[in-house]
Amino acid sequence: MTEPHASGLLEVGDGNRIYWESCGNPDGKPMVVLHGGPGQGCNERMRAGEDPHGRYRVVLVDQRGCGRSTPHAADLATSMAHNTTAHLVADLELLREHLGIDRWLLRGGSWGVTLALAYALRFPHRVSEIVLSSISTARPSEIDWLYGGVGRFFPEEYRRFVAAAGGADEVVARYDRLLARPDSQVRIGATAAWARWEDTVLSLEPGARPGAFSGPVDDALSAMVRICAHYYGNHAWLEDGELIGNAAALASIPGVLVHGRLDLSCPVTTAYELARAWPGAQLFVCDESGHRASPAKREFLRNALDRFADRS
Repeated sequence: MTEPHASGLLEVGDGNRIYWESCGNPDGKPMVVLHGGPGQGCNERMRAGEDPHGRYRVVLVDQRGCGRSTPHAADLATSMAHNTTAHLVADLELLREHLGIDRWLLRGGSWGVTLALAYALRFPHRVSEIVLSSISTARPSEIDWLYGGVGRFFPEEYRRFVAAAGGADEVVARYDRLLARPDSQVRIGATAAWARWEDTVLSLEPGARPGAFSGPVDDALSAMVRICAHYYGNHAWLEDGELIGNAAALASIPGVLVHGRLDLSCPVTTAYELARAWPGAQLFVCDESGHRASPAKREFLRNALDRFADRS
């Protein structure tokens, strides 16, 4: 496993410190990897998996409240008031300045797509290229699908998911409130129910890993679910359609979008809409892939990264 050649905790304000590390080629082209969730945190597989040919200076960062960043969202005492999309965008810019990077390639998947687009629209002059997979832009319709509409494929499992929340109306907001309750058993029950639903939605994918999320309720899972409910219960503090609606402003930034046609979490329509709105972006749809990584998706992503590695 590739070890980081530099790491640290960066003070970003409001009492938060975000963990970052640099891996790969220290003299390579800068690339920042934006993890999903939100709140999932980075893992060791990302160190080499994003750059198998060693051509990039890969920067990993645990977004506010998760991974090795502090304070941790698993602790109920940690306020979520200063954990929003705008805060994460500002954190990335502080990190870029801290590392002395002029421009970097943005690499994001799922929630990381939303964050990458939000950052690129705010700081386009600091972005060299964008490579995205499992396209999600956190529109209300996308959130409603993931925690509502897709339930038509899993009626029994969805019934249990909404029952644990206490009702089907505004189900994400209901979970957000449950996860702020002082009773730890209430929070653990809500976390477990949310995680089971995440696994259910992924269960029909090729190569699905049963129970990938719904293992023991530990600090990592507690933080991810709390952050997810917080962000999606507030529509990520974005106007409806804001990212796709403004994507034309990214015309000067080369982009590659990779999406699985069998992705039930994030239907492929979002990827098509973003590609149409973003002049010059290339969309690759993998017919036999879902939301998770797959050999076909990895090949498209690696080809894109290889192509961009020599681009100034």
